[in-house]
Amino acid sequence: MKEHDLIRMSKRLSLHLRHAPERIGIELSDDGWVDVDELLAALGRHGLRLTRAELAEVVERNDKRRYAFDDSGARIRASQGHSVGVELGLPLATPPPTLFHGTVARFVPAILREGLRPMRRHDVHLSATEATARAVGARRGGPVLLVVDAAALTEAGHEFRLSANDVWLTPHVPPAFLRQLR
Repeated sequence: MKEHDLIRMSKRLSLHLRHAPERIGIELSDDGWVDVDELLAALGRHGLRLTRAELAEVVERNDKRRYAFDDSGARIRASQGHSVGVELGLPLATPPPTLFHGTVARFVPAILREGLRPMRRHDVHLSATEATARAVGARRGGPVLLVVDAAALTEAGHEFRLSANDVWLTPHVPPAFLRQLR
């Protein structure tokens, strides 16, 4: 599959598995899963004819591992990043002492004033490495990296979960636990 086709298909999956399943007439389970055959049929009815093998390739080749099949291979879901009501059932996890968040300069003043908020998503997304955070921030322009004192946040009672694709999730990061990486 060509890279541009892979990206186009991944974006459509993201839209329907994270944000707007109703647009193609599918319903996610409470924990975000949908039957693969149901998804493929719905996508086909809405102009994206995709085989099971092509879907598997999109899942396998996605550099951010955004999607996962269940153990049987019969269901699929987005690993995190939902704006629709799902409960992924991720267990609590202890993060490394430091996490990172990539953003762009125009958002930094508000973040340093109000902290990191989930915005339209369920949780704030954090990375374990500077490189990953830099790549996330670069999607919208020149990246700015914020360092999160995850050890102090944990000590203060904040909870973290780790998604299947290694994104650290937490409901909010207050400004006192943030600093801009110079």
